[in-house]
Amino acid sequence: MDIPALEMRNLSKVFGNTIAVGNVNLRIPKGSFFGVVGPNGAGKTTSLNMATGLLIPDQGTVFINGIDIWANPAEAKPLLGVMPDGLRLFDRLSGPALVSYFGMLRGLSKTEAENRAVSLIEVLGLTEAGNKLVADYSAGMTKKVTLACALVHNPEVLVLDEPFEAVDPISAATITEILNNFVAHGGTVVLSSHVMETVQKLCTHVAIYNQGRILAAGTTAEVAAGMDLGERFAQLIGGVKSAEGLEWLRH
Repeated sequence: MDIPALEMRNLSKVFGNTIAVGNVNLRIPKGSFFGVVGPNGAGKTTSLNMATGLLIPDQGTVFINGIDIWANPAEAKPLLGVMPDGLRLFDRLSGPALVSYFGMLRGLSKTEAENRAVSLIEVLGLTEAGNKLVADYSAGMTKKVTLACALVHNPEVLVLDEPFEAVDPISAATITEILNNFVAHGGTVVLSSHVMETVQKLCTHVAIYNQGRILAAGTTAEVAAGMDLGERFAQLIGGVKSAEGLEWLRH
């Protein structure tokens, strides 16, 4: 059996009396573009934070290309590029300096890190920002520079939480091209999103979370089961809430 790019085994996390993630098992194949979807509070972000070594699980194990990320973090973490939602950055640096710094943290030489940073900054449309501090970036610009930081060391597995949020359509198209090329050349992308249209368009595989558990996982076609992915999602989660009771909200 092929070793998956990322595998969660019996992964669990409890906050107080809330089961954020309950005994999740998931195999993400190498070379896949894998979408992770679910309503707010479903456990997606908590699962991905545990899978990337940012949050200690209460139970379970995570493997990156067959390497236990908690038992052997020095081997597993260099294989990952991570863009968590709300990541705290060294935002008193300029965009190019920040990306270069992340590259050197990942073991690149200063020259290589700077060259790659310049390329990423240019492709992502941040060159005009020049030496502007990341603290002064817009939300969309911050999202793009964070993606550059995740990509700079050319990881094998890229884990992205809402990469298109707050990003303009032109930049979104550029990011889509970057990610598709990354997968086409052997990389694996794990993408968390609330936008079903984006997931259905981009992802070869998908997992649907709800209340800390996975309701369905497999290829996008298998999970959609002949339906539009958004309709299938609503069917599994429980449908759309009625607007009854808001009759006063009219003019």
